[in-house]
Order: sequence, then structure tokens, then C-alpha cells
Amino acid sequence: MEPRLKNIIKKEIDPSLKEMFGYKNLYMGPRIQKIVLNMGLGLDGNDSKIVSSCQEDLANITGQKPVITKFKKSIANFKTRKNTNSGLKVTLRKDKMYEFIDRLINIALPRIKDFRGLSPKGFDMFGNYTFGIKEQIIFPEVNFDKVDKIRGLDITIVIKSSEIKHSYELLKKLNFPFNENRSN
Repeated sequence: MEPRLKNIIKKEIDPSLKEMFGYKNLYMGPRIQKIVLNMGLGLDGNDSKIVSSCQEDLANITGQKPVITKFKKSIANFKTRKNTNSGLKVTLRKDKMYEFIDRLINIALPRIKDFRGLSPKGFDMFGNYTFGIKEQIIFPEVNFDKVDKIRGLDITIVIKSSEIKHSYELLKKLNFPFNENRSN
């Protein structure tokens, strides 16, 4: 069965973006290629119990087993040793990616305390969007009672796009809650 969000993108969002930006065909428009979730553990990466509990949390959130990342260099100031655990990462593609975005927008982000929207400044020069979440407990899949420590996540949405504004419009049409009226 096709995810709900994938269906909406095919039938509503792609044609409206084609009309808005004057593409010759639907495939010229911005496309979400993958989503990468990253959880840095820092010094807690040496404790196998913490790594396994974080691995379980990330697996529950994404529906996919995370990969343990390792430090590539030893740096004394950061108290890191080469080939020790630094964090966890998961790459979501295809249907799992659309299901995750749907849960993120409709369930997880509204559960953040004092949420004022995502910053529209999180786009890189290629049109990919990155933002951080301070608490992994906003996802309903995580059991609050079993969490030993609140940890953050970095979420990167990799978008194939020719311009940043095209990526921004795609995410806006997906109902990403951007904070439009920011005053610095």
C-alpha cells in the first residue's frame, strides 16, 4: 500500500509546483531523495547500555536499525579515541521516508514545548534542509519511562532541486511549520 503523503505529492503537490515554477514536465521539480537522522552520543558512546538503548529508540522512531558511527581520529581536546563509538545514524528512503515525514509533521513537531516553527535558514547551497530536535521523546514510539537521558536528533532532508526556493516551496506545501516572521 502506497503511503498517504506519497500519494498527495504525486496528485497535488507536483502539479502545483510544475505550474508555479513553469517546469516542462513533473520530473524537473524538486524531489525528496532521502532523510538522514543522526544522534550524536559524545562521551556516552563508550557505554554499551546507553548505545543499545539509543539504538532501540532510533529504531522505534524510524522503523529501521541504526548504524553505529565511529570517530575517525583521536583528538585529545574532545576526549575522543579513534574507532570508538561517536553516534548513530539512519538513512530512510522510499516508503519509510514518506511515512516518517508524515509522522514528523503531523504528530511529532506539534508535541514540542513552546514550538514557534522551524527556521527557514536551515537550507544549504544544494537545497537540502537540516534541523535539530532537542528531545527524542516527542515521537510517540519512544517510551518515556524507559528513557535514561533526553537526547537530541539532527534530521537532514536531502532534496534534488535546482534552487533553494524550489526546495522551500516543496516543504511548505508538505505543511512544514516554518517560522516566517522572525525578527533578529
